[in-house]
Amino acid sequence: MEFRLLGPFEAWHDGAQVELGDLQQRHALAVLLLHANTPVPGERLIDIIWGENRPKSNLIIGYIAKIRRVFRDAGADDVAILTTPTGYRLELDEDALDTVRFHKLCAGAAAARRRDDPAGATRLLHEAVALWRGDFLDGLDIDRVGGSGVLAPDDALRDAVGDLAELELASGNHRWVRDRLRPLVDKDPTHERLAVLLMRALLGNGDRARALEVYRRTERSMEAYGMTVPPELQSLARQARYGPPRGDLPPRSGRFTGRREELAEIEALAPGRDRAGPAVVWVSGPPGVGKTSLAVEAAHRLRDRFTDARLFVSLNGFTPQVRPTTPTEALGELLAELGVPPEQVPRTLRERAALYQDELAGTRTLVVLDNAGSEEQVRALLPNAPACMAIVTSRRVGDLDVADSLRLDPMPEAEAVELFRSLAGARRLTGWTERVREVVARCGRVPLQITIVASQFRRHPAWPLDHLLRLLGEAGPWNPNGGFDDAGVAAYLVSYQQLEQPQRTLFRLVGHLPGHDLGPEAAAAMLGGEVHRARALLEALYQASLVEESRPERYRMLDPLKSFASCALPPPDPAEHRAALERLLDFYLAATHAAITTAFPFDRDQQPRVDTRHVAAPVFADRRAALDWLGAEWPNLLAAVRHAAKHDHPDHTWRLALLLWRYFHTTARLGEWIETLELAREVTAGDPDNLEGHARVLLRLSTARWRAGELDHALELAAAALPKLIRLGDVRGEADGLCGIALVAIDQGMHRRAMAHFEAALVKYEEIGHRRGQAHALSHLGYLDEMHGELESAERRQLAAIPLLRAIDHRAGLANTLDNLGSVRQRLGRVDQALANHQEARALAVDMGDSVAAAYALTNLANAYRRLGRLDEATRHHELAAAACPEPDPSLRIQLHLDQGATRLARGDLSGALRELRAGLALATEIGDRAQRARADLALARILHSVDDHARAAEHWRSAEAEFDDLELPEGRRLRSELDRLDCACAGDRD
Repeated sequence: MEFRLLGPFEAWHDGAQVELGDLQQRHALAVLLLHANTPVPGERLIDIIWGENRPKSNLIIGYIAKIRRVFRDAGADDVAILTTPTGYRLELDEDALDTVRFHKLCAGAAAARRRDDPAGATRLLHEAVALWRGDFLDGLDIDRVGGSGVLAPDDALRDAVGDLAELELASGNHRWVRDRLRPLVDKDPTHERLAVLLMRALLGNGDRARALEVYRRTERSMEAYGMTVPPELQSLARQARYGPPRGDLPPRSGRFTGRREELAEIEALAPGRDRAGPAVVWVSGPPGVGKTSLAVEAAHRLRDRFTDARLFVSLNGFTPQVRPTTPTEALGELLAELGVPPEQVPRTLRERAALYQDELAGTRTLVVLDNAGSEEQVRALLPNAPACMAIVTSRRVGDLDVADSLRLDPMPEAEAVELFRSLAGARRLTGWTERVREVVARCGRVPLQITIVASQFRRHPAWPLDHLLRLLGEAGPWNPNGGFDDAGVAAYLVSYQQLEQPQRTLFRLVGHLPGHDLGPEAAAAMLGGEVHRARALLEALYQASLVEESRPERYRMLDPLKSFASCALPPPDPAEHRAALERLLDFYLAATHAAITTAFPFDRDQQPRVDTRHVAAPVFADRRAALDWLGAEWPNLLAAVRHAAKHDHPDHTWRLALLLWRYFHTTARLGEWIETLELAREVTAGDPDNLEGHARVLLRLSTARWRAGELDHALELAAAALPKLIRLGDVRGEADGLCGIALVAIDQGMHRRAMAHFEAALVKYEEIGHRRGQAHALSHLGYLDEMHGELESAERRQLAAIPLLRAIDHRAGLANTLDNLGSVRQRLGRVDQALANHQEARALAVDMGDSVAAAYALTNLANAYRRLGRLDEATRHHELAAAACPEPDPSLRIQLHLDQGATRLARGDLSGALRELRAGLALATEIGDRAQRARADLALARILHSVDDHARAAEHWRSAEAEFDDLELPEGRRLRSELDRLDCACAGDRD
């Protein structure tokens, strides 16, 4: 007979369910089963079943007799109730109990996982979980079968389902995990592990909204117990809001061969059931030996063990012409890849390192730190979490006490021969094994050198191996300080010597390239030739394995080859070398000017004059093509600005920086925006003949610093630019300078000064008929009117600005002005009109790729939906706003916090509202935005008052009142009227 306790209490025999009698009789049988093969005294049975309501007569004897009759009538001879001196003992094979079978299957699954048999563990756990048909002993009163003394296996079920969910997630079965875990998490949202697994399943299935719902429900449930949400759940919530982590591994090398022992050693060091982590493997070896390829191959093989994230960062420790990545910069990249919003990325190394470790806590993450220059460069990047792993590659032997070292030597002969044969063509080498051994020996059995030589051999089908060997032997010596052995020199020189002269020239120039990669146009610029010719030369270098094609028509050179090209092969004519790099800078300047004016035509009159023309510069058919080019080239353009500033090319420096500011602004690359303009400021400050360039740089840098929340610095820069623009007699520039000062004055609470400057600027724009400037000033004056409660005037100014912007197709300004108009109309109660304004603003921003404007439009849409009581739509648009701009500036971040706080409050989520409003208050205080600080104080005061926390509420009431009054904003009067109606401690002494 089989007894089922994991669900409704049932007994089965020979495929048929057995009727167990009335409820009291079932309680008696359940108690005996819970103590199977162990005597239970009759008095104990009575106490368990009836407790204080003991029957007057001993009913147990009768129930035992009835249960025995049930067994007998069913024909079950494998179960019996024996009467013993110490009580009643139910004898049966323990496997007749589904509870026992469940625990045995779980134990078997655990053993299978220790044997690294995930398929076996999955099968056993599925069998175990399938035994559950509902709640334990469903249909019985648990207090009448033992109450708190019954060890219900509910926790074991959750453990089993969690273990199974991890295995199914690793195999990509997200839907099973979703469907199995959802009811368990609904029943107990505080179970952290199951909530994490359910969120991972939903995210894996592309259901970000429902994943966020799980997070919110868990967050509320944990807060009710005074608990905080663990970092792993917070990280998953960020993925739900902003999308999955961007980090992933580079593709595997199609030429990877051998290294079986090293791969096995790395895999053995990875954290698992038999090895506690975290694991750190430091892979060292000479240039070209295949460190990066080995690390990437190992990482791909370990994907199933590291299901949360696989990250790759190039540290550029030994990359020629490229500045090494600092630990702070590397942590910024890693945090971005982990999905941390930029507004939550701290500035200091210590704070970033702490946040990085918090993000990794509880996760299975693999980090590849490629091309490290030193231990100090990677120390802060190594994971502390026990299920994580780092693979570090470096030319240096690591000396970290936490790392396992793996020295990558030249390949064993058999593997080197296998690699050469696979690359050169095995059929051609049949019968020449000894000669192949000589070739790989001449290559030092180094993979990069073997690859290059095999490529040459493959390209010359008429060459016998003897000829290749003779060339390797004839290759001349090379400067021993370059870092290569004789075999490396021979391999590189053989390939180099087979190149035609134009190919050699390009090879040397690429070695001195200031950026990471290049296309045919940039190559043509350096050569001073035609694009089709440069494309053919790059293809020849690619066929010779001297460059790699990272993306279609994007070529890069590996570090050892770049060192060889730049150090071993100095340009025969230094003047020609400098001229080639100047031609490259000219190309970047001309191409960037063409791209920026195509992508942002409304900014043409604000761009620096570029007289440089270049035949290789692309012609952009439309805005999308221009933005695609900028998206591919901006890292190289940043490198070009750095190179120009360092190598005495001031004109290229400041013009490129001024051209790039709009792109960096719309793509929220604030760090790059500031860095390039700071370099431009340095090179123009010392040039008395470039007053115009210096003034324009100061003005744009002021805007960048304002966006960064550095208000005092921004005001200082704008104030320094204005007299220079006046001295130049530049009326439009003077008006721009007045607007620059006014923008900062708004956030500093100097509204009268801001209005005066905008009005003065408007007059100057009108004098010269500059419609873009007029619209800019009108829209900001309307914004100030709105702040001061002059809503009708605010609407008139915004409406006056819109036709000016439409006439010149200034879509960026139009998006911002429509958004401002919608905000005014919300306050006027015309919410349907406001929705139309915000929707058009969003459409324009998305079309331009302006993530900042899109985020503002979305959060204003959310506010409009909240006013209409459509809270689900409001919440969704807040999430879209946060996702729209992955790197918001401080002003946008404050707005997002305050708006989300208002919507959480409308939903009744007081703790969530307090959290958002406090975050907004802290940031507004940090950057000195007084108006937003006052609004945050007011909102916090109202919430704290509503929960009778009057002492803390009073502090916020006072702060808001003082700030509103000092800014002369109408909210101050309304606040006092509100306080006058209160009779609690919030009102304070109003006399």
